[in-house]
Amino acid sequence: MFSFKQLEALYWIAQLGGFAAAARKLNTTQSAVSKRIRELESVIDAPMFERDRRQARLSEKGEEMLLVARRLLEQRDAAMEQLSQPEAITRRVRVGVTELTAMTWLPRLVQRVHQQYPKVVIEAEVDLSVNLRDKMLADEIDLVIVPDVFAEARFSIEPMGAVENAWMARPGLLPAGRVLRVNDLAAHPILTQSGLSGTGLIYQRWFKSISVAPGTSISSNSLVALIGLTVSGMGVSYLPRHCLASLIDRGVLEVIETSPALPEVKYVALYRGERKSGLISSIVTLAQESCDFSQLFQTEVAEGRAGSKTPSNTDLFR
Repeated sequence: MFSFKQLEALYWIAQLGGFAAAARKLNTTQSAVSKRIRELESVIDAPMFERDRRQARLSEKGEEMLLVARRLLEQRDAAMEQLSQPEAITRRVRVGVTELTAMTWLPRLVQRVHQQYPKVVIEAEVDLSVNLRDKMLADEIDLVIVPDVFAEARFSIEPMGAVENAWMARPGLLPAGRVLRVNDLAAHPILTQSGLSGTGLIYQRWFKSISVAPGTSISSNSLVALIGLTVSGMGVSYLPRHCLASLIDRGVLEVIETSPALPEVKYVALYRGERKSGLISSIVTLAQESCDFSQLFQTEVAEGRAGSKTPSNTDLFR
């Protein structure tokens, strides 16, 4: 009879494209992974991979066995989650987030998961929304939290929260004290997020819907870089209003009111629809409770621990 270790080896070789990658994923050696596949082939009495190819390509029987392995591994994980107490569940959960989430409430989420599931390890992947979507489709991530820009039937979608963005510039770059048209901003370079960014995609569509075509633009795949470019006076950018409040209060950045105003960006949690998991559902709920884009680097205040607090924006930018 085959074992779960053998099924895991087959599954991760197929998912990651090689024995070495599967060994790293399973925290073992390549020879151990090879041994598990040989044992599985002995039980099934058929090769799992085509041996005449450099890549680990599944044989016809291997493709059939992969379907069985995926189903049995999912059933095993679901049974463990259902029957085990939260403090006994041992698992690594791969969560993909964008830069803004990492800069604001991700620390709070990780702390809450650890409090409820002490043996669950969160592996946080910070990347652009399109890349995170692709990684989840490739089964490299279990859950992603991104702007609501992907209408994929394969995904289950849960609402999270929303970000209020505002046009910002270095003080004095644009006329202050009056509402500008969006077209008026075109006299200066527009600093935008790249086309791989969920926020960037949402605002590209918004520009098109109001028939505005930004002239000179500078694109970046980093929110931190856009903040730095805006502070230095390189142009005008849309930035999260509340978590940058200390820079506004200190006169480092100035909010530019426009008509029409920027629409808010709604965030959602996405996971593969066919992967029903009580643990993932619980983490989504904890994420909904944690979601707050108003302050940077938020943490849970440890009960009874003197001096523990969530740092304010002012603290972080001093």
